[in-house]
Amino acid sequence: MADTIDADIASKLALALDVDDLVAAIRLGRQLNGHFGVAKIGLELYSAAGPEAIGAIAELGYRVFLDLKLHDIPTTVGKSARVLGALGVEFLTMHAHGGVEMLQAGVQGLEEGARNAGLAQPTSLAVTVLTSDADAPEHIMPKRVMVAAEAGCRGLVCAAADLEQAHHYAPRMTRVVPGIRLPGDTVDDQARAASPDEAIAGGADLLVIGRSVTRADDPLAAAARVHELIAGSSGE
Repeated sequence: MADTIDADIASKLALALDVDDLVAAIRLGRQLNGHFGVAKIGLELYSAAGPEAIGAIAELGYRVFLDLKLHDIPTTVGKSARVLGALGVEFLTMHAHGGVEMLQAGVQGLEEGARNAGLAQPTSLAVTVLTSDADAPEHIMPKRVMVAAEAGCRGLVCAAADLEQAHHYAPRMTRVVPGIRLPGDTVDDQARAASPDEAIAGGADLLVIGRSVTRADDPLAAAARVHELIAGSSGE
């Protein structure tokens, strides 16, 4: 089955390992290996397993996306990001709400940590408006995109509905979209969810997918369905 998986599509997908046990996360990672090129370690798993989770997931062959949404004083964010960059994190989230100075410290710390460890340049991601927030004023999104661009972030996290606006204000930044659901799935707490094909068609570079696959009765079949929808949207 692995021979039929489209590696290009897999490179655009991040598996959200939103569990509180590293053994369970590794089991999921192994089961879905090949369907996803990136694995997201969120606050829940990081709280349970700490930095050990980064190495364990990287050993499975995934690029590691650490979703801690850092938001603190610039010095703290910068020093924390430096540690994480040295551990091999390739994507790291920070809240754009923290402002230019905080984001700059995070960007510089992350890149310095990776460089000192002899690793490739990682991607700092500014979280703009959460996909669970349906009430953010219209001016917030462009303001946070411009703050992220000024700070030197290499990417943005935004809802699919905000992709066009993100591209308008920062056309060269990587756009990451969470809140992805397969057609017919419940949206849970994701007030601004989208299907995989909608997000890719809208210009997303990386989709973060969790519950629609990890909680499916057949996770492999759900992952295959994600690939099928994306392939269909691109005419492959």
